[in-house]
Amino acid sequence: MKQKAMRDMSAFTRIELVVVIVVVAVVLASMILPRFQHTKQRSRISCGNVLKVIGVGYRVWAADHGGRNPAEQTAAKGGWGDFLTNADQGAICWTNFAIVSNELGQSPRQVVCPADEREPATNFTTDFKDNTHLSYFVGVSANDNYPQSIQGGDRNLGNGGEAYRYYGFSLESGKGNDVAIQTNSLFKPVSWSLKMHSAGNAAGSGNILLGDGSLQQANSASFRTNWLNHAEPTTNWPAGHVPASLSIRLVFP
Repeated sequence: MKQKAMRDMSAFTRIELVVVIVVVAVVLASMILPRFQHTKQRSRISCGNVLKVIGVGYRVWAADHGGRNPAEQTAAKGGWGDFLTNADQGAICWTNFAIVSNELGQSPRQVVCPADEREPATNFTTDFKDNTHLSYFVGVSANDNYPQSIQGGDRNLGNGGEAYRYYGFSLESGKGNDVAIQTNSLFKPVSWSLKMHSAGNAAGSGNILLGDGSLQQANSASFRTNWLNHAEPTTNWPAGHVPASLSIRLVFP
């Protein structure tokens, strides 16, 4: 009887076992979640750094090409502006980045966000021939003469107050998208879709590159209010495709 009593006293009751499991789970969560949040923050910073490098690449390229970015310069002078006199040029968004490949150190990793599901190309010469190795949209009329113009950003932007599609305007197929977005977003709002830096964040968030080369991190609401509403509208629209309202033209991969 004495031995049985000792066993009963030393054994866990079911309630005690549940309490121990809960305590262990809480301790593990307190250790893991900060690391997960740190990883997400580090990924966002890395992605922003990639965009900064692209911005520097634009400026270096423009210095050698009449002060214009690739989307503004003619094909005869090394750009792809001739193609943009036509609508629906999303399928060749990748061309913009192939043009500045030298300024990006010939590293295809410089055009893929670490938080994206897309993988970098092996090289710019034979493997980088479509949008499937690209994470960023292009603001085709942006330049440093208009500091608030939107020069680029994370590809997971889409229509609506809550962008519900996979990567927003950036189609999963890689066919790209050539989009007019009203600068007055109260009528036709856009939002970051729940991918890349928006994962787990219902408000959505992303990075944008401005015409002066500066990087901005914005959630969906601040992007619409602070940046889109003050962006320099595009003026060089393709014939027959001029929007009824002031808008900017963004080409998505």
